[in-house]
Amino acid sequence: MVGTLDDATITEYFRNKSVLITGSTGFLGKILVEKILRVQPGVRRIYLPVRAADSAAARRRVETEVVGKELFRVLREQHDGGFDDFIMEKVVALAGDVTHEAFGIDATTLRDLQLADELHVIVNSAATTNFYERYDVALDVNVMGVKHMCAFAKKCPNLEVLLHVSTAYVAGEKQGLVQEKPFRDGETLRDGTHLDMDVELRLAKDVKKQMEADPDSPPKAERKAMKDLGLSRARHFGWPNTYVFTKSVGEMVLGMEMRGEGNVPAVIIRPSIITSIKNDPLPGWIEGTRTIDTFIIGYAKQNLSCFLADLNLIMDVMPGDMVVNAMMAATAAHASVSSFTTLPEKMEPQPPPQPPAVYHVSSSLRHPATYAVLYRTGIRYFEEHPQVGPDGRAMRAHKMRFMGNITAFHLFMIIKYRLPLEILRLLSILCCGLFGLASLYNDLDRKYRFMMRLVEVYGPFSLFKGFFDDVNLNRLRLSMAENGIDHVGLFNFDPKTVDWDNYFSNIHIPGVMKYVFK
Repeated sequence: MVGTLDDATITEYFRNKSVLITGSTGFLGKILVEKILRVQPGVRRIYLPVRAADSAAARRRVETEVVGKELFRVLREQHDGGFDDFIMEKVVALAGDVTHEAFGIDATTLRDLQLADELHVIVNSAATTNFYERYDVALDVNVMGVKHMCAFAKKCPNLEVLLHVSTAYVAGEKQGLVQEKPFRDGETLRDGTHLDMDVELRLAKDVKKQMEADPDSPPKAERKAMKDLGLSRARHFGWPNTYVFTKSVGEMVLGMEMRGEGNVPAVIIRPSIITSIKNDPLPGWIEGTRTIDTFIIGYAKQNLSCFLADLNLIMDVMPGDMVVNAMMAATAAHASVSSFTTLPEKMEPQPPPQPPAVYHVSSSLRHPATYAVLYRTGIRYFEEHPQVGPDGRAMRAHKMRFMGNITAFHLFMIIKYRLPLEILRLLSILCCGLFGLASLYNDLDRKYRFMMRLVEVYGPFSLFKGFFDDVNLNRLRLSMAENGIDHVGLFNFDPKTVDWDNYFSNIHIPGVMKYVFK
């Protein structure tokens, strides 16, 4: 891309465009839908396929789980009493499922809407983000969902760009600089292994069939077997969990399916840890539990007294609104030649990249924050806003012990917690559960298991020693710079504009406590 990509250019790109967004009921999907509608009310249509029995159920789900959220308050106020009519005109809810061909949308609806001919942009943000997901489910959503999306994209003659949301942590547990480059077909993170997607799909299918064929196998056993299979396959190929492994395979599928497909550019957005909205439309708004938010909530509930983490390591986070800003900028920048007819002549489109262009939407290289920032601001927040205990009294914010070595952590947990718990259990048995010993044991054992689950799932991230190169994103950022001044306007995605202490103290942690903490 040559020339300047400014707020007006990006906003104008979406005018009279039809956009299909998967995963709209998710955190990032909602922010994207709201942003497009707010900055460009002249967008032609936004199509939202969601799991539902029929079109009426799909509409109800979009009304409840997307546009009905507090996130849309500013947009609702802008349109005053005309908000519902505006949404009815611009947003089309579709009963569908990314795990099926053509997004699971029935043929009659596709024909009546002429959806294939209508679309200019497809954004795939649908994913299962469960680190310990069933292998069959993770493959269906994170891998086959991408394959179905690409197959549909090939049938869209007016499609200008295909944008796929992945995660920066497809890097696994790499150390040092992680480059913005796509995966090669069959590439893995462990030497001596080669990935064959068809083999993995057959393996998941066969194991599931074996479990279902066993009449003595309860559904719970099948779920555990499929979850364990996903984790073992991920670790076999060098990834720490099922989520990042299947997202990596999804990227490979995108590269293979879209290779040589005319002039339709494919773009991969890899955000790091996505956190609450920083600026607009609602600072602090968040849905679901992000990786670091589990730590905040556990601390608020007094469930955490120690954790596996090195406070000096970089905690790579990006606010959700800044991730969406980067997505919209990348969409406008990579749209095919026909979309630039109304743009300045100096902005000449370049041939679409093959393989897909990759953007790390991250902060670890340009403006890093360490885990010490989160801990420091968390302590300060809970000292100023203490939680209230069951007795109605304010709970004192306690210090935590952090350990940066997993072997030392496990040894500490055995000596400090596991052995005393076993002694308490024996005493409870000998005393027949009297003196409240059984209740005390159950309470402490629950807290212990909660902590160990956190460490197993999030440990690889809290000890992650890599940092994400953002050379491609920086080029996009520089194209939005005017007179050498970094861009901080409507589509700002520069982490250098974030004061991390202020953000966590006054925006993110309060947002987590308001919208997530129960």
